[in-house]
Amino acid sequence: MKEIVLIIRPEKLEVLKSILDQMKCGGMTISTVMGCGAQKGAVEGVNEIKGFKTNINLLPKVRVEVVVDDSKVENIVAEVRDKVATGHVGDGKIFVRNIEEAIRIRTGERGDKVL
Repeated sequence: MKEIVLIIRPEKLEVLKSILDQMKCGGMTISTVMGCGAQKGAVEGVNEIKGFKTNINLLPKVRVEVVVDDSKVENIVAEVRDKVATGHVGDGKIFVRNIEEAIRIRTGERGDKVL
């Protein structure tokens, strides 16, 4: 099993959800996040937070986490690259991690059948 963590532009969430539905992903966790990478964020000017002057250089992103069977990873990555990428800086990142075990809390089932 693999966990795929995708950090994407908010406007691409519906596209990503349709990709994951087509790939028969059992479920997903979605979070609204802020961040910057190579894009260095959009500087909105100087703001005052708790008395300190600071530059806000974080952009809104969406973080989507899914756990899938190993065989689905490359297809998901290829589809995301094809349909979510705009070709501009700030499109996001994909992280793939190993998952040792999955356990359904309700029944105690373990392994791939939990997905």
